[in-house]
Amino acid sequence: MMLRVILWLLGFMLKKAQRSKSAFQEQLETRPLDWGIATEDLAIARYYRMSADGIETGTGLPVDLDLELRFDNPQSAMRILRKPTQKAFLDGMMNDHVRLVGDSRDLERLQALLKHIR
Repeated sequence: MMLRVILWLLGFMLKKAQRSKSAFQEQLETRPLDWGIATEDLAIARYYRMSADGIETGTGLPVDLDLELRFDNPQSAMRILRKPTQKAFLDGMMNDHVRLVGDSRDLERLQALLKHIR
């Protein structure tokens, strides 16, 4: 339940950053990013479609996303998402707690965008 709330709150924070942070908006103007977070069993899943026009979020994982972060369980997701650093994601991937579906360059773009929501 807590992971669902955190993912919903993340959508709210992304929308706020899109409205108020010019550096965030500029990064989205060059190229939009569609991404999602889910547990491997898809019991918890949420997607984010981010562009210069706005941010759309919803439950589930559409098949056309640029990037998916799949966590082995909600506890791993919470642990890694609390401090979404490059090291945390790399350690999670090495320990099979996180699976990246998509291009790793999109993960780097996402991490750069997430720096603006703090």
